[in-house]
Amino acid sequence: MKTIGRYPIEIFCYRWDDNSDSSRLARRQQYCRYIHGTCVKPRKSEPEIKIGICSVGAAVNGSKQLHPVIICPQRFKTEAMFEALREKYLASWENVKWIQEVNLGVGGNVDYVAVEVDKYDRIKDFLCVEIQAAGTTGTPYPYVKELLEEGHYSGKKYTYGINWANEFSKTMMQQAYKKGKIVELWNRKIVFVVQNVAMDYIKTVSDCTKLVEFNPIYPVDFCTFNFSISKDEAVLSVDKIFSTTMEGINLMLGGAVPENYLSEEEFIKNIAKKGLNDGVLCMNNHLKKFLEE
Repeated sequence: MKTIGRYPIEIFCYRWDDNSDSSRLARRQQYCRYIHGTCVKPRKSEPEIKIGICSVGAAVNGSKQLHPVIICPQRFKTEAMFEALREKYLASWENVKWIQEVNLGVGGNVDYVAVEVDKYDRIKDFLCVEIQAAGTTGTPYPYVKELLEEGHYSGKKYTYGINWANEFSKTMMQQAYKKGKIVELWNRKIVFVVQNVAMDYIKTVSDCTKLVEFNPIYPVDFCTFNFSISKDEAVLSVDKIFSTTMEGINLMLGGAVPENYLSEEEFIKNIAKKGLNDGVLCMNNHLKKFLEE
């Protein structure tokens, strides 16, 4: 894997260090090749300006090692993703078409539905697919501004992080619960496309005792993809598929297994540390002794 830093890795679908005519044109036009059109992620303060960040360098699960983390769901929409889904789920289908943003009633929209159709386009079978990318706290956009204005990063550090809890423990798992219940009623399956580092995070903060390797009869799958930066390109490739039941989703929504919970005293120490850091509490011998115990 190419060494990366804590900055945007791909901007408007090209690596940060790609200075080809194609990359410069894409940045000028704010073009996303994955959707064959203008990037759909605007700046909140300036909606006419698109953020254009596909992935960033970030630490995973407290590790010091940096990994490329996908923060835009459009980044998954490559032939590698579609081919992996065809191979794993649709191998017996003869005529496959993909339909986006299909209404699931009270479950909201489904990102994609793969359908098998006959010669009259009548639907014979279908598979629901959701894509979940990471999100950031703070903003890495100043790096993009530097790249657009200077053609390179200056070396200045800007603050951003990955909001693992909001995007995966909250958003993805709630979607798995709501939509999983519906497809289970139909005796169908829904597949969540997600980066493998995100599933690593889920496993550390959730009760995954009923998450197993691929089981065709379980209603919810997490199809994980590895994302790496090689010498010449960024590569997305299928990794593992995990399956679970709605009981398993309930356990995952409930958080970690009890043996991984903080003790009450550990939590009180965290309160004290945060209070000291925020200036709400003042360090003294009693607090110091308590924190050192």
